[in-house]
Amino acid sequence: MPFPKPFYRWRPHPWHGLEVGPDAPRIVHAYIEITPFDRVKYEIDKETGYLRVDRPHRASSQPPNLYGFIPKTYCGNRVAALSDKTDVADGDPLDICVISERPISQPEVILTAKVVGGLQMIDHGEADDKIIAVLANDNLYAHIEDVSELPDIYVERLRHYFSTYKLIPGESAPVEVSEAYDKERALKVITAAMNDYDETYGE
Repeated sequence: MPFPKPFYRWRPHPWHGLEVGPDAPRIVHAYIEITPFDRVKYEIDKETGYLRVDRPHRASSQPPNLYGFIPKTYCGNRVAALSDKTDVADGDPLDICVISERPISQPEVILTAKVVGGLQMIDHGEADDKIIAVLANDNLYAHIEDVSELPDIYVERLRHYFSTYKLIPGESAPVEVSEAYDKERALKVITAAMNDYDETYGE
């Protein structure tokens, strides 16, 4: 019996081996590293493609939504150029936060997400944008077109999480999180990250 297509003899690397999405930048794939139930920060190991324990959260804050990255994106010069606060980016895949009605407690899953906006975050002087999206086939949120249509509490929780998730008691947080930006800007950030990836890793 022939193998199905596509067939991978080995597990594809989540960053480089998965496709960016069926209708990018509007509809993208998200590889989920962290769920709202995690009190440990997991991060993709860039060499192996497996999840690595980055650090336990020091504070009581935990991610309010699914958190991961968009495959085949890279935050480089084009992403940095969209920021009015810095001229360098973090050199990582573009982060994405995905809202869903039903709890998803399993990390290392791939889902299809509909982009609705984003947050401009500066981490140690580097652009580290967070795209905001909804699960594309969600029963409650799939109709959302822009971040302005979401309840304010979702954005408040995201801004609070990213403002505190690197906080060390007695020290100032090394991050700055701006107000949420709209879908139009988010699409520009994703397109820039796709182009940065092609320039850096493309054939």
